[in-house]
Amino acid sequence: MSEHAPHMRDIRIEVPVLARVEGEGALELRAREGRIEELRLRIFEPPRYFEKFLEARSWREVPDTVARICGICPVAYQMSAVQALEQAFGLTPSEWVIRNRRLMYCGEWIQSHALHVHLLALPDFLGYDNAIAMAQDHPEAVHRGLALQKLGNDLIRFLGGRSVHPVGVRVGGFHHAPSLEDARALGDRLDQAVDDAEALVGFTAGLDLPVDEQSFTNVALRHDDDYPMYAGRIVSDQGLDISADDYADHFVESHVPHSTALYSHLDGQPYLVGPLARLNLNLDRLSPRTRAALDATGLNWPSRNMFHSLVARAVELLEALQEARRLLEAYAPTDTPYAQVEPRAGEGFGATEAPRGILWHHYRVDDEGKVVTARIVPPTSQNQARMEEDLRQSLEAFGLHHDDDSLRLRGEMVIRNYDPCISCATHFLKVRVDRGEG
Repeated sequence: MSEHAPHMRDIRIEVPVLARVEGEGALELRAREGRIEELRLRIFEPPRYFEKFLEARSWREVPDTVARICGICPVAYQMSAVQALEQAFGLTPSEWVIRNRRLMYCGEWIQSHALHVHLLALPDFLGYDNAIAMAQDHPEAVHRGLALQKLGNDLIRFLGGRSVHPVGVRVGGFHHAPSLEDARALGDRLDQAVDDAEALVGFTAGLDLPVDEQSFTNVALRHDDDYPMYAGRIVSDQGLDISADDYADHFVESHVPHSTALYSHLDGQPYLVGPLARLNLNLDRLSPRTRAALDATGLNWPSRNMFHSLVARAVELLEALQEARRLLEAYAPTDTPYAQVEPRAGEGFGATEAPRGILWHHYRVDDEGKVVTARIVPPTSQNQARMEEDLRQSLEAFGLHHDDDSLRLRGEMVIRNYDPCISCATHFLKVRVDRGEG
């Protein structure tokens, strides 16, 4: 066998179980003569039927029901749902409600991004198997991550009553308005957090991140004034510019044999949603302090390196903390934290930016406000096709001549870049490699 034969070996990698995941999945890879012939990111979690559960339910039940879809980003599900139902009822929430929905959303971004950056992704780039092992040598990173996550959870609790599956949200606004004293106490904790997040941007950019330039379509919301979170039009870097109402005219979901999760395509092609896509499309919407921190990294933006998703999350963490501080400084209680709802038959659409990307809801309701049909498209399913495309390109660019453990780790890192809800802390338990003669 020549010294070059290992580069041309037949490879079959099967990862039957992804541990520490929200959901169940596996990765299958088969390669021959230096090229990947087959790659499948298999999702085999049983369907959860949330859309069917919503049918015939009252509009009052929808916000608390959809919050149960995800324990990490329940706010996103609530916000997209109330937007859609308010459109169906012809209801426009007050400016107080809109501001505080954005404040609550900041809390979700803060806790989710802090968790991902510090506890799920950072061990990859510092050379550890997990955050517990990393904490022995880098306790400050773990402490910072946990403190920021707690702050984000407390922001959610401020308006939602609790941080997991919050119950304070209702169609038309919030069930109650927190006190000014509680707002000031929460705001006093933000200054140090903003400083920590600013330093985190430079820290993540200074890591030895792989260089993996790819071509992909960025899709995100875009708002006239704000960095997109609660509202905006759906845009892409290929000229798309639509309202949430027109989503289904351009984005199509389909089944594939190896996955119970639906795959989404934009005009027949995979696309990217999430922090990197948002940042690429909304650089001019960053606050001055955040933009200065990003510029100081020396990295070029927009970026085509998927591993810059880590930096993008740090940037958005800083942006969300500053936005939360601004909103809390202007906070004032109100005697009317919600608008009265008058149900009617109608149809509504909602699109907001969950930490992992666009979350789209569509409801039809009858004249009593009961749900006739519901459709929910989460960001993870929108990224499924892009994840498989990324895995194929990244592993081939990395080099299939590497040993199986190295290929496994690179595949894990690629998946973790997306922080998918079905595998947000992916560590593969088993790897089996079948080699041919090359």
